[in-house]
Amino acid sequence: MIRAFNLHSAAALALAAALAATPAAAQDAAQDMAPIQNEDGTITTSQDIVVLGSIGYRNRNDDQAEPILTYDSEFFQRFEPLTAGDALKRVPSVTFLSDVIESDGARLRGLPPGYTQILINGEKVPGSNADRSFFLDRIPAELIERVEIVRSSSARRSGDAVAGTLNIKLRDGYELDGGYLRAGGLYFDDKELEPSVGGVIGGALGPGRFLLGANFQGRHNPKKKFSLRYANQEDANGDPTNVPIFDNREDQVDTRDGKDYSFNATYDIKGDTTDFSINGFYVHTDRIENERSFEYNDLTAINGPVRATPPGNLTVDNANVAKINQDNYSVNGKVAHRWSLGETSLKFGLSQFDEDVFETEYEVEFDRSAPRFTGDQTRSAIKDKEFSVKLEHAFDLGEDTRLIFGGFWQDKDRSTAITEAPRDRYNLPVATRQGYDQFTRNPTEFVRTFGAFVPATGGVNSIEEERLDGFVLIEGKAGAFAWEAGVRYETTDLTIDDLTPPASRFTNDYEKFLPSASFKFDVGNGGRITGSVARTSRRPEFNFLSPALLEAELGDNDLLGNPLLDPETAWGADLGYEQRIGRSGIVGINVFYRKVQDLIEVTNTLEEGSEGDGTFVLQPFNVGDGKVYGIEFDLSTDLGFIGLPDTGIFGNLSLLDSEITDDFGERRFNGQSKYVYNFGFIQDVKSVGAAFGATYRKQGRAFDRTVGEEVFTSYGADLEIFVEKRFGKSFTIRAVGSNLLNGAKREVFNKFTTIDTQSTGTFDEYELESEKAGPVFQLMARYAF
Repeated sequence: MIRAFNLHSAAALALAAALAATPAAAQDAAQDMAPIQNEDGTITTSQDIVVLGSIGYRNRNDDQAEPILTYDSEFFQRFEPLTAGDALKRVPSVTFLSDVIESDGARLRGLPPGYTQILINGEKVPGSNADRSFFLDRIPAELIERVEIVRSSSARRSGDAVAGTLNIKLRDGYELDGGYLRAGGLYFDDKELEPSVGGVIGGALGPGRFLLGANFQGRHNPKKKFSLRYANQEDANGDPTNVPIFDNREDQVDTRDGKDYSFNATYDIKGDTTDFSINGFYVHTDRIENERSFEYNDLTAINGPVRATPPGNLTVDNANVAKINQDNYSVNGKVAHRWSLGETSLKFGLSQFDEDVFETEYEVEFDRSAPRFTGDQTRSAIKDKEFSVKLEHAFDLGEDTRLIFGGFWQDKDRSTAITEAPRDRYNLPVATRQGYDQFTRNPTEFVRTFGAFVPATGGVNSIEEERLDGFVLIEGKAGAFAWEAGVRYETTDLTIDDLTPPASRFTNDYEKFLPSASFKFDVGNGGRITGSVARTSRRPEFNFLSPALLEAELGDNDLLGNPLLDPETAWGADLGYEQRIGRSGIVGINVFYRKVQDLIEVTNTLEEGSEGDGTFVLQPFNVGDGKVYGIEFDLSTDLGFIGLPDTGIFGNLSLLDSEITDDFGERRFNGQSKYVYNFGFIQDVKSVGAAFGATYRKQGRAFDRTVGEEVFTSYGADLEIFVEKRFGKSFTIRAVGSNLLNGAKREVFNKFTTIDTQSTGTFDEYELESEKAGPVFQLMARYAF
């Protein structure tokens, strides 16, 4: 990592020089670029990407009847998002429960990430997460050509989309002519500077067109956490009173450093009767998560050296380091041939995600007669690989009606290996306590040699899913009315091997009929009504499928996996209206409803747990129902209708709600925020070849309840500002400030040891935790060639 000399001064100097440029250069930048034309249509030039000729707005999708919101890269680019997750913070109904200044697991309609289908170029990709979700911070934003929010489902795609689908379309050879370079840096609150460089080139090659891209991104997230923990005060008889009494305070510094290396490539041939395309991307991540925390027995005091008599207020010194190595790649190919009986296409896809994590946790406890050192080491390796083939045929039934049918086969293999070194625990000499200063010493200095790693209980397993789907749909158009209707039949054969001795194997199979229908109706003067109904599904989480018994996993209760779980299913409907405004604006409103059945919830088997009386063995089962509903509003337009054509505004508001009844009563779906909104503006100043803008975002409080724990989570608001200067037709420099309100995340934990105490609300521990990160400034330059 590079230490910054003073990026604030550098940014100010660069912007001053930029704004002092001659008006002639600004006029050149404002001239429209003539795009290259070829037989397949308009191709974007590299200058169009580097020097934006206009403000980007939300688009309509006119190709399909499904309710789809489309956002091109121009909509996001001026705020310089680092990842696909950062970009999606500006679109409707997407929330995150990530750490501050990170955007990983997208929660469409506020539902847990496993309810949202993530596609890259229309194809599913695997990830490391047990809930089958894919973290969007793995995809650099620079690779994105557009993002599609598919609010409902269609028989043409997998039905794993209860909340909806996010399709991230990467750039390809038919969308870029020329190339550009990008370079800059990010300056963080702890005076750290991280580089960001990349380049893209595309053009004609032989009978087709190609695109190559590469990106290097330094990642850094310095956070400070603060926790207050309270125990349950007892009365004179030793019974809990549910009155919190202070137990300890924890101060923590959590710094996450990483390096992302990404590459993408495409090659496309469009012939008279046959088209061919192949594309792929690769992302490699090296990441270190370094936590250092101190626990004190005082609300405010911070002591220096610990004394033996009287005892100091430092009770625990903890050092936790996780070294993470990830590789993620995907290769997809397609051949399409048009002949007398229609069009036949064959697709194949190969995707793989590898993750290796080596984690150490070393701790010194001072709140005892002799200070004790504890050391833990864990290694985890996850490999998730998918290979798929899709055959599809389409032919016309009439002038405006088409029949599409086909099949889909996929083989998914996921292996998990979690191993642990035998815990190292011993009492340190009493003299060690004398003069121990947590600001100069570290628990790592007491580490001894660990023994050999051994498999963790339930931590070594493999899961294979083999899918065979068939689908058929009819789509058509009659004047202003477009529609589609179809059905998808999904079958799955599941094999689970628990390799922790003694090894065991389980098999399961299931099938689902997933019908769907959508329409859109243009009502004149730019208005459009959209509607859809569909049945979707959500497959079980991997950590619930392993048949291992994990002792004291949920409070003091044991967790036993269930390899015979079936997917959850949901019937859903969407109904919306959108209206064009002026040249390029759109305002829309949409209401949605989902009825979820066969919910997977952890239930009580009534068998006594390993911790004895009052504890139980718990197991996930398909039980109960839930419903999700809400209303979504979005606006994206210039203000030309009031004489301000170079001013663009955008905003969205989603009001979200849901209902589930579990063993402890009624609640919302875990982690669903009650609302999320975002609004902002962009002002283009063509007279000087410059632009500036801001965006403001806020999401509501969320609640999670699992056996043993209840969590309330809230976030502060997020403000971002950019200033841009264009030079001629090929060069742009942009300064962006994000997290300008010092984003904070606050959590309240109620922790319980048994089901009985949770049912009565008698907590064992009550915790208040907050984390905060400072502003991030970046200066980015692009040059087209």
